[in-house]
Amino acid sequence: MEMGDPDVGAVMGFSGFGKKARTFDLDAIFEQTRRTAIERSKKVLEKEQCPEESVESPPCAGSSGSVTEKDQGIASSSSDDGSGGEDSDSSGSDLIGPPVPASLSRLAIEEQACATDDRASGDTDDDDEDDEDDNPVKRIPDSHEITLVHSKKTVSALGLDPSGARLVTGGYDYEVKLWDFAGMDASLQAFRSLQPCECHQIKSLQYSATGDVILCVAGSAQAKVLDRDGFQVMECAKGDQYIVDQARTKGHTAMLNSGVWHPKIKEEFITCSNDGTVRTWDMNNEKKHKNVFKPRTAQGKRIIPTTCAYSRDGKFIAAACQDGSIQIWDRNMNVHTKFYNRQAHVPGSDTSCLSFSYDGYTLASRGGDDTIKTWDMRNFRNALNMATDLPNVYSMTDCCFSPDDKLLVTGTSVQKGKGSGKLMFFERETFHKLYEIEVTDASVIRCLWHPKLNQIMVGTGNGLAKVYYHPVKSQRGAKLCVVKTKRKTRQSQTVTQDYIITPHALPMFREPRQKSTRKQLEKDRLDPVKSHKPEPPVSGPGRGGRVGTHGGTLSSFIVKNIALDKTDDSNPREAILRHAKDAEQNPYWVAPAYVKTQPHAVFAAVELEEEPEDDEPEWKKRKL
Repeated sequence: MEMGDPDVGAVMGFSGFGKKARTFDLDAIFEQTRRTAIERSKKVLEKEQCPEESVESPPCAGSSGSVTEKDQGIASSSSDDGSGGEDSDSSGSDLIGPPVPASLSRLAIEEQACATDDRASGDTDDDDEDDEDDNPVKRIPDSHEITLVHSKKTVSALGLDPSGARLVTGGYDYEVKLWDFAGMDASLQAFRSLQPCECHQIKSLQYSATGDVILCVAGSAQAKVLDRDGFQVMECAKGDQYIVDQARTKGHTAMLNSGVWHPKIKEEFITCSNDGTVRTWDMNNEKKHKNVFKPRTAQGKRIIPTTCAYSRDGKFIAAACQDGSIQIWDRNMNVHTKFYNRQAHVPGSDTSCLSFSYDGYTLASRGGDDTIKTWDMRNFRNALNMATDLPNVYSMTDCCFSPDDKLLVTGTSVQKGKGSGKLMFFERETFHKLYEIEVTDASVIRCLWHPKLNQIMVGTGNGLAKVYYHPVKSQRGAKLCVVKTKRKTRQSQTVTQDYIITPHALPMFREPRQKSTRKQLEKDRLDPVKSHKPEPPVSGPGRGGRVGTHGGTLSSFIVKNIALDKTDDSNPREAILRHAKDAEQNPYWVAPAYVKTQPHAVFAAVELEEEPEDDEPEWKKRKL
């Protein structure tokens, strides 16, 4: 048998072996499909359009006739190219399609013209954005505001979670309130209020990097960690105040001043206290601190840190002290300071805030000497810029950077009835005052500019927490609650009687269903039994089976008579002699027994005491 026999090859299944495989030109197939679609679209458009209708091209289309001819020329040339390409195909099929319809060409021109307009408008928007870049004041979201009423006392702590969904406030009234922007309506009420630290003023509140827990620092020596709903998760240990070396105690031994979370590690946070230490803590170990940092004066003495902060990368820990110094340590080395400046602020003043810029190169400090300064971490000896005449009477007045790192924000303090507290905006590079907002007639203490929401939160000295936002530039946050209407309060929530629902009971045993509470109350008002007026209390003796006011017992009767007896017994002798005449005329007790034996009473004579003689010697006399 020869392998070239076609019948045998067909039987064996390899009759096609040895022949050349068929090739396909994909470009030609795609071109054919495109042309078929254009032809079908042309037919549909011709059916829809009336022949007598004359449609003028829109202004943005320009001169459509010349361009249409150009498009037709391009289509015909592409058809020629496509047919030439198909001649080389082994299948030998030659397809020639119709030219591009005029209507489609007109639509293409309109789209092109509209795209040109969009680009023009886009250029205008870019110009507007350039103007905003040139004028940083336009980037401040202060066109709208809402006011959250915390209490009548100072709002000393403010915190917002990383997502911007919940706000937490704390104050001098020992209370912490939680606000949910998505759950609030226009009434702006907090969904939870609690006192986590009993009778201690709240110093600081901050959400962790993940937003699942809250660090609560109060006037006590123990910081607490709360969950998102306000329930306690952890309480730091308290140290032994009789141990001199603070590094050997388990925790702080004096009042806390501040505390912040680590920006990268969600379980770690630091606190500073009046015991002269800055301690790091781990949530997984609440029995003892993790590390201790001891600020020192130039003479090596202990000094109290007033505030503390982490750098943006979490590698450095900064603390401001009462001697006016700012000391910075490496997080992993607690022996010696990495950077320090002894004359950062006036000695004896409480530096209220330290804030790192988002790029990590600049540190801002808000001093108790009515100044705010910026420092370069690469050259920490001299301040970059300084602004003065910024009153500060609170030990927790904030300062913060804008999300674009170009502005610096802080608040000012005022005395009661002597002006308004302001929120000041400074340019970071030149420290030129760009803008100010008059918040209220009290001090501005806390300020926070959230980068995701682009909204500014402010805590004031009269118990208010204000949120500034822009309807276009800001996202979510306060915009979610201001659009919701207030919930209507029901007139009556009282149920007159329990109603048992029995859907499968027989009609004769089924109770009539109450349609509304108001109608049921009206029916009960007409019922003489249910609307019977309560009887007043019985005055005087009891009647009708009811006991009097003073009761029906003997003891209550005696108490009543004693209370009514108003005889003046202030002089007991006169009270006794008042009955002397009656006793003499009508003797009853002692006198009748001695009528025969001693009709006249004989009383004993009064004998004078003899004075002792002075003739006795001194040693015999009784010593008094």
